[in-house]
Amino acid sequence: MTPSTSLRPQIDGISIAAVVVTVIGWASSFPAIRAGLAGFGPLELGALRFAMAAVPAALFLAVVRPALPTAGEAWRFGFGGLVFIALYTLLLNAGEQTVPSGAASFIINVSPVMTAAMATLLLGERFSPLAWLGTAISFAGVGLIALGEGDNLNFGMGALMILGAAVCTAVSTIVQKPLFARHKPLTVAASNMILGALCLSPGLAHGLAQAAQASPAALFAVVYLAIVPGLIAYAAWATALSRLPAARAANFLYCIPPVATLIGFLWLAEVPSPMGLLGGALALGGVVLVNLKR
Repeated sequence: MTPSTSLRPQIDGISIAAVVVTVIGWASSFPAIRAGLAGFGPLELGALRFAMAAVPAALFLAVVRPALPTAGEAWRFGFGGLVFIALYTLLLNAGEQTVPSGAASFIINVSPVMTAAMATLLLGERFSPLAWLGTAISFAGVGLIALGEGDNLNFGMGALMILGAAVCTAVSTIVQKPLFARHKPLTVAASNMILGALCLSPGLAHGLAQAAQASPAALFAVVYLAIVPGLIAYAAWATALSRLPAARAANFLYCIPPVATLIGFLWLAEVPSPMGLLGGALALGGVVLVNLKR
């Protein structure tokens, strides 16, 4: 078994850094998407975001010339581009048209539970009773964050679309995990970017037309989404997934709602409720519990 696929007894510095970058990058994407939607449609925002991210990704692959996927691996790469990038992005963008960023970050975080269950059933990963307890505590904490949103949490069509995005994340994590036995994390991430951009490309022309009329804040949001939550965070997630069991890596995503709440306070002056603060503490505490004695 290669180092990238072994179950490591301890999290090393690279794994920690990858998780931190992923959490911060993806947490910041929720308010950034809301800002971008002020000037772009859901498809157009995604198309522009990943068209920009795909350029350095393509240059990276051209320089390193990684091994081509086997016939059995090709569909996993395609699945990542279509589902993990394109479909996830479209569903999340469309959902955030009506769902606030804080509430959206809660709904997305049903994905670690889905991932843990599928990893146990399909990948044979072990998830101890203590780890399941930590997962339940984290999920309850994120639920308190959602309740702290008050009347803003509306489980309508927008929430259902965001729930669909969570399913995309969970399934893609399981589907792409075996790729790291033979392919480097950055290779997988770059391929996802390029294939996802191709799938979203029908919205590119209209997105460029909307860019001519968009505000500077909306344009900044697109560029930010391409670089930080896109290029950097997706590469960091691939690195974390290559070094940790899928269920354990996904559990760290529970940190996203409390971090998103903090970013919203610092960036948009959104003051979290006391219930939201308690939920953030529980979400982080559950992650710590999952990683005890590892």
